[in-house]
Amino acid sequence: MSDLFSDVFLGALFFGAVTAAIPLLLAGLGEQMSEKAGVLNIGIEGMMIAGAYAGFLGAYYSESLWLGFATGAFGGIVVASIMVLLCVRFGLNQIVIGIGLTLGFEGLTALLHHFQFSRTYPRLPAADVTVVPYLSDIPILGPALFKHHLVVYLAVLLVFVLAFVYRRMQLGLNLQAAGDKPAALDVAGVDVVRTRAFAVFTTGALAGLGGAYLANIGAGIFVPFITNGAGFLGIVLAMLARGRPFWVLCGALLFGVCLSLTTALQVAGINIPTDVIQMIPFLAVMAMLIMFGRKSSLPAALGIPYERGAR
Repeated sequence: MSDLFSDVFLGALFFGAVTAAIPLLLAGLGEQMSEKAGVLNIGIEGMMIAGAYAGFLGAYYSESLWLGFATGAFGGIVVASIMVLLCVRFGLNQIVIGIGLTLGFEGLTALLHHFQFSRTYPRLPAADVTVVPYLSDIPILGPALFKHHLVVYLAVLLVFVLAFVYRRMQLGLNLQAAGDKPAALDVAGVDVVRTRAFAVFTTGALAGLGGAYLANIGAGIFVPFITNGAGFLGIVLAMLARGRPFWVLCGALLFGVCLSLTTALQVAGINIPTDVIQMIPFLAVMAMLIMFGRKSSLPAALGIPYERGAR
């Protein structure tokens, strides 16, 4: 009996951890790119909620999850374009604009959802899964880790792609220089504003994709404020990872385990107040900040614009 309980609990825990980690992973990778380029993207929560709403609408009306992911990424890019215009182009305060975008799009998506669906909450059908041969046959871990939608494996692959870009490609060097030495990048003939704009647009696409995954696969439904702080957790992951995509993945899985505890305990028949369980991810955040947190070098974090030709 104890073995059965252990199998059920661990299976539900790990499966839920992966499902909860993917939106955090995508948001964290996007935020990491923005921070490398010198943009503290506080508006990533707004990009995620816009992506969740747009992604749900795309999947609901087209009956295609892939089109839902595309519309979710586009929703995130729309929000990112506002940040590019106001912060990257005009040099306004990134923190103020980011908070404004988050609050604004949380309210806007809730209002649009109310006008469109009133008090009904339509659901999407269950997503198809891609089974990894042989690995999915591993007891407990196999079904939990290797039976997911294809986008899960693509998100993990993106970790290694970005690690290669940051270390081996000129684009990675340009992004780092845009954050650390923008004047030197300008001397080298690379447009700093365009480099930062590219980073923020990419962040918007990844955050929107994470929001779409959360609504379309994680929940199968859109409800107002569905992100519930996932974008802010992505910011924490990016700061703690210090430019290393692999550590964003590790942190996302750790927070995913914390977030999936409630479901795993309920599946196993253990009833613990939900409010107690929901405290765990935020306690983990505080613990990690205390242990590993250091001051970030973000030259544009306070809204200080880059002046072309400055030396």
